[in-house]
Amino acid sequence: MTAPTPRRIYQNHHLDNTRWAHVHARDDDIVVVTAYKSGTTWTQNIVLHLIHQDLELREISKHSPWIEMRIRPVEDMAARVAAIETRRCLKSHMPFDGLPFSHTTRYVMPGRDPRDVFMSFWNHYSAYMPKMYADLNDTPGRVGPPLPRCPEDIRACWRDWITRGWFEGDSEGWPFWSNMGLVQSWWDQRALPNVLMIHYDDMLADLPREIARIAAFLGIDAGPDLIADIAEATSFKAMKARAMALDTTAEDQFAGGAGRFIFKGTNGRWRDVLDADDLALYEAAAARVLSPDCRAWLEGRGPA
Repeated sequence: MTAPTPRRIYQNHHLDNTRWAHVHARDDDIVVVTAYKSGTTWTQNIVLHLIHQDLELREISKHSPWIEMRIRPVEDMAARVAAIETRRCLKSHMPFDGLPFSHTTRYVMPGRDPRDVFMSFWNHYSAYMPKMYADLNDTPGRVGPPLPRCPEDIRACWRDWITRGWFEGDSEGWPFWSNMGLVQSWWDQRALPNVLMIHYDDMLADLPREIARIAAFLGIDAGPDLIADIAEATSFKAMKARAMALDTTAEDQFAGGAGRFIFKGTNGRWRDVLDADDLALYEAAAARVLSPDCRAWLEGRGPA
């Protein structure tokens, strides 16, 4: 059975969501979907441990592929996804209208305060090495302009990121794709029984509780001992120590390698970087993109 096609096409230097046409849906599929830098790899790792009921470390790109990442040949991606014999955990960075939504698929959506997202985004983008730019910009099939080099000034990067959008109708997230708009699109679907919103702050505060929530949502039987073991195995300290094994492709793409990809895992660093003018831009962006309840949830002031 093939899932329905996305309602909107998203294609740029990173993304090509038409690749979902090569993924034949299974009734028990799981998709971890985020804007970026909101606990994606963390959540994928948790879900893989729950699926396999063990603590074995698995390379994320092989066992939980990012479907829209266009620099990997689509044939290889499709073959890798089809070859997974267990229940599948797939990765997406798509808003709700960019995925071939299925009522039998389970969607897990981690969210995070946009200001914290930016700090992790800056660490990520500013670490891109020449090979990463070459892969993104020179791989055949790119739609639209090339990805520009990251500014050397973090606040210049902030001003672009918070005031400009890459895709038509977006007004933040440049030069990647929308952050707040993507979260809002899934927030609007949160009442669906196959959509689970989880928060980065809640994972930091009580990881075993959040793992238990994810397991229950996925219909996976996980006892207290397994949950405690998974929480220990997926703590930030443990994942940082095993970063290279989680992503073996990072060494020639990021300055600092996988250790830069899994960096600090902390919140609030924006307070030492963004000034009053910068935060005024955030206020304007949040007001135009986020509903009040979604904003409160992202900022840790309200429930999902």
